Amino acid sequence: MPLSNRTLIITADDFGAADAVNEAVQIAHRSGVLTAASLMVAAPAAADAVARAKAMPALKVGLHLVLVEGRPTLPAADVPDLVDASGHFRTGMAAAGARMFFHPGARRQLAAEIAAQFAAFAATGLTLDHVNAHKHFHLHPTIAGLILKIGARHGMAAARVPIEPRAVLRAVEPGGHYPPDPLFDLMAGLTRRRFRRAGIRIPDQVFGVAWSGAMTTPRLAGLIERRPPGVTEIYLHPATHGDFQGAAPGYRYAEELAALTAPQVIRAATAA
Repeated sequence: MPLSNRTLIITADDFGAADAVNEAVQIAHRSGVLTAASLMVAAPAAADAVARAKAMPALKVGLHLVLVEGRPTLPAADVPDLVDASGHFRTGMAAAGARMFFHPGARRQLAAEIAAQFAAFAATGLTLDHVNAHKHFHLHPTIAGLILKIGARHGMAAARVPIEPRAVLRAVEPGGHYPPDPLFDLMAGLTRRRFRRAGIRIPDQVFGVAWSGAMTTPRLAGLIERRPPGVTEIYLHPATHGDFQGAAPGYRYAEELAALTAPQVIRAATAA
């Protein structure tokens, strides 16, 4: 189905991270404006997320690749260059990214882990709607290349590339300071061109970077109302509470769930 020139996608990330996240996704989809969710296939509550998703056939579910701050799908012994002594992915993205780029063994392990996560998603029986990565690690050129190669075998057709127009943020919240991030912007631009050349559909603009973990009702409604022409994705991290293992410090999880179900946001999305 072709997308219109004002298509709106509203996504919840970290689906499967915890029961509190999964419950929020269910509430936000059934009683709010949530249209999609990105699944962490190796997360503690992944099985519960899959069961809930199968009961919500209109919810579009994609793969949220986790290659940092989480556990691998493969045994830790199979990916020793990607994990620390506890068996978790390393948290230092710069050092991990350099190893993935320069170390042949790390690249082989990375390819195997990405393939395992795609295979785990396929095993759920859910239709693969989209692909993105935790902490936007898919902007790394090595990871992006492997996603394109491995994703092609699994029917990957759409992905997120986080290019966020700062002018819209300032229109929604005048006085806010949104300085440029030259390296992030460069990597996002290169990834957008690479994915589009491969025939992957990506949104024209994505919101959720600057206000990650703080997508309040006024912000969400304002973005919906002021979004530019084209395909817009807004992503959030809703949960019924923030007291779960792996929760990001300072994230306003319950406020983001409230925003997804707020009458003001529902009216804006309905008008959209």
